[in-house]
Amino acid sequence: MNSQVMDHNSGTPIYNDDANSNDDVNANENAILAQQTNAHVETEDYDDVDPSVTQAILEKYDRESITRHITQGPVKYIIATVCILYSLFHLYITFNPMPSLLQRSVHVGVGFALIFLIFPASKKSSRKRVAWYDWIWFVLSLSGMTYLIYEYQDIVTSRGGMANSVDVILSIITVICVLEGSRRITGWILPILASIFLLYPFVSHLDFMPDRLLTRPYDMGDIFGQLFLKTEGLYSVAIGASVTFIFLFILFGAFLARSGMGQLFNDLALALAGDKKGGPAKVAVISSGFMGSINGSALSNVVSTGAFTIPLMKKVGYHKDFAGAVEASASVGGQILPPIMGASAFIMAETTGLPYSTIALAALLPAILYYLGVIAQVHFRAGRRDLKGMAKESLPQVKEVLKARGHMLLPIVFLIYLLIQNVPVGYAAAYTIGFTVVISMLRKETRMGFKDILGALEDGARQSLAVMAACAVVGIIIGVVSLTSFGTVMTSSIVTLGAGSLLLTLILTMLASMVLGMGLPSIPAYIITATMAAPALAGFDVPILAAHMFVFYFGVFANITPPVCLAAFAGAGISGGDPMKTGYLSLKLALAGFIVPFMFIYNPAMLMIDPTGLAVTAKEFPLPPVMDIIIAVVTSVVGVIGLSAALEGYFKGSMNSITRIILAIGALLLIYPGLITGVIGGVIILGIALLNIKASKTPVLPLNV
Repeated sequence: MNSQVMDHNSGTPIYNDDANSNDDVNANENAILAQQTNAHVETEDYDDVDPSVTQAILEKYDRESITRHITQGPVKYIIATVCILYSLFHLYITFNPMPSLLQRSVHVGVGFALIFLIFPASKKSSRKRVAWYDWIWFVLSLSGMTYLIYEYQDIVTSRGGMANSVDVILSIITVICVLEGSRRITGWILPILASIFLLYPFVSHLDFMPDRLLTRPYDMGDIFGQLFLKTEGLYSVAIGASVTFIFLFILFGAFLARSGMGQLFNDLALALAGDKKGGPAKVAVISSGFMGSINGSALSNVVSTGAFTIPLMKKVGYHKDFAGAVEASASVGGQILPPIMGASAFIMAETTGLPYSTIALAALLPAILYYLGVIAQVHFRAGRRDLKGMAKESLPQVKEVLKARGHMLLPIVFLIYLLIQNVPVGYAAAYTIGFTVVISMLRKETRMGFKDILGALEDGARQSLAVMAACAVVGIIIGVVSLTSFGTVMTSSIVTLGAGSLLLTLILTMLASMVLGMGLPSIPAYIITATMAAPALAGFDVPILAAHMFVFYFGVFANITPPVCLAAFAGAGISGGDPMKTGYLSLKLALAGFIVPFMFIYNPAMLMIDPTGLAVTAKEFPLPPVMDIIIAVVTSVVGVIGLSAALEGYFKGSMNSITRIILAIGALLLIYPGLITGVIGGVIILGIALLNIKASKTPVLPLNV
């Protein structure tokens, strides 16, 4: 039976949910423009883009969104039950932990079993039923977990982690399940990368290998024992982070979503910025930043919030390419925004051994500078093109928004309080989930009933699968790197090419991080770059936190860097713009994000850390002098605003090319740490600002005068 969704303007079908048909995504994208033609400026038309159309666009760029839609029969209830039990298991082990290998194997085994039930093998596969071969995959996924539970005592006591033939067979089965399951949910990039790494120890001792890559021979037991029987392979620190706190924060996000948090962010952003110059673009930046920090998925954030912000931007006069770029850059930026940073902050804490509070504080100023740069460009473009905001009377009022849903901000405040008090991350997330349910009861608009709670438990499990799969695949890479010391080879190569120059090494590390993060979600992108690229900076006595933040930034921004800029492509799909033009505009909007990492390497005060003694392994960094922080904040803020004005060619009035170049030089000098450069940059920016202000106040004389 075919299920069609009709265009509410034309009455023609725009989306076909037939399980055995190929969706014409391009036609769906074109339908967006038809829908937007008859749209109104009032905010009542938030949902100008039909949900089925946004789903089609999401499926084009995000493999995770291609799921089965089983609406009846026992399979529906099997999936829902397993998802709910999966979530309850993670809540249980938060307070009653199992041995690491066991709880990680359950996390992976049940997670991939769910993937084979929920995600079809290809876009052509049925969306209405589970194929017979997927039940085989389901059983195989559970086999490795079951074996480890049954043999655990013997593995850790009698055999000391040494692999026998049965271990090797179960390990191979599990690895194949991980590669196939991750292909279904994340696409081809990660499985291919992991497969290349997996091939390396089989050939690393052969004569044709370069000397730098030669190793001793490894047998099947060495390789698959490393991957399956130890916590340095499939069940590495990446899966450890996923099972102990990433899952819980995704579950927390699911509870927030069920209580209407997304509506709160959208309405609050509209109330605060909707009537300002170029208001809809500022609304997109604010709402997408907050949502991106919580949900950890830039692509889904682009589509979900962009479905109403992009049409609004186009209505007030922003070009479709620019509208898609604003949404993409804002959504990606959410991954670097404290307090949650898309859950990457907690993995960084686990990897570096630093407290979460130190990382969240360090990330604050760079994130503010990034968003300041985006908003400033949006503002200056609106000024240059005289783009107005929306009518104030059509917008929600801050008071009314806070009255209806403002109490749902309390769980985030509660979470931050717990984390600052050094409550263990898993405990903090679990307590906050319970607090969210209680707080939701205060208003009818947000109240969660029993069905909502069960729905949130199911949603959280489903939404966690992509991160779990990515972390499991990354575990293969980590296992091979640990076994063969490939990471050391990568690090030494970067250092050698850097020829002793910190700047050149930073540029090479940036390029490596962007390549490694290309097409990946933020969490696996950080794990890979932290393993492969961050150690290259250790030889220059760069503080460990600064090094990890550096590679994290560029791994994340690969999603808006052409040619593979999936977040920008998704934004273009919603706006109807050109994907590559949208990508380059996203890169321009995010330019501050590409400069800021170099700033905090040379001036660690921006990260609120004291580089005195260059402590690269200390558990905590002391705060730098207050004056250093104030100077870093003031100069970087003014520099970023000046750079944004230069990029847009506007400040109180249009600027010619020469003025823009001089202003950009002044902004970069002010951003670069140093007294002389700061003074010169400040004088340039102040001079150009005064000239522009004076010119804007000079009346334009009639032509006949």
